[in-house]
Amino acid sequence: MTHHRHPLQEIYRGRHAVITGGLGFIGSNLALALRALGARVTVIDNLVSGCGGALANVKEIARDIHVQLADIADRESIPPLLRSAGVIFNLASEISHSADPAEASRDLQLNVSSQLSFLQHCAIHAPGKRVVYTSTRQVYGPPRYLPVDERHPVDPVDFNGVHKQAAAQYHLLLTRMGSIDAVVLNLTNIYGPRMALGISGQGFLAHFLTQALNGSPLRVYGDGRQKRDPLFVGDAVDAILHAGVAPLSMHRVFNIGHAESWELRQIAELVSEAALLPPPRLCPFPESRRIIDIGSYSTDTRLAHSVLGWHAETRFPEGLRQTLRYYGRQPHGGPVTELERHATAGAPDIPA
Repeated sequence: MTHHRHPLQEIYRGRHAVITGGLGFIGSNLALALRALGARVTVIDNLVSGCGGALANVKEIARDIHVQLADIADRESIPPLLRSAGVIFNLASEISHSADPAEASRDLQLNVSSQLSFLQHCAIHAPGKRVVYTSTRQVYGPPRYLPVDERHPVDPVDFNGVHKQAAAQYHLLLTRMGSIDAVVLNLTNIYGPRMALGISGQGFLAHFLTQALNGSPLRVYGDGRQKRDPLFVGDAVDAILHAGVAPLSMHRVFNIGHAESWELRQIAELVSEAALLPPPRLCPFPESRRIIDIGSYSTDTRLAHSVLGWHAETRFPEGLRQTLRYYGRQPHGGPVTELERHATAGAPDIPA
């Protein structure tokens, strides 16, 4: 997002925005953006371990927003917050991608059961209100063609993808029933300030950045030729903001990613160089990761551009610089100061 007057400022100024999962990575960045637009912000989060939520993520605006520490399914605390909502951003979810059956029950509870209860609250206490639900590109599974558009078959490879798709369908069902006014965003690999580093199951970008900040050489599974289209969190927030107010009729599901994609080994090389680390090395897939790897992925964003009026602006090298600069200011110690200095000096570009 840029620093000049935002085109959505007139729409959001004074409007009450409720954000579930608002202490997490994307949710906290959304809260900051909404406050900058002049919105009244209520954040709901229960700080479940492993989901990346932290009060420190909103410390800059802590005095200007209302934070409710509660489960989104709670029957007592949630309904009063919804009654005055002008728009609801539903970002609460389990975020770990795993094929381990032992983790399926927790994922089911957080991503399906709690979601259904929350949507029932919305239907009763905020009928007809816009609800923006952030889903994931994981619902598509291994791409059958690239770039992936909204007509691509749904075939997730892990429990998280199955449950996120179930929650998305609840949003769409209640919209068809006239209870809420939902839109579903399938987000690609999001990165940037406040991302949940050091938590397992967060995907390759969080792993790469965690290793870089710890000064550890990066490892890339397989041949490193799998492609991804990393999306800077500022661009993801812009997409969410547009989805919160865009007039919608037929289209309710949008793929949100970057128009450019890079091989994983190229991304690892860029991160390694910025962190003054040795070149990344290739290594075999662990079985637990191999069975949920989807190969290459890139997003067709034409529908989001035509209907929501949104497109990504931040190329990965610039987003990486901003991310490393942010963590260079955090009290992690170690190589971060040197890493931030190098990132600020300029990282090499990557062919699109």
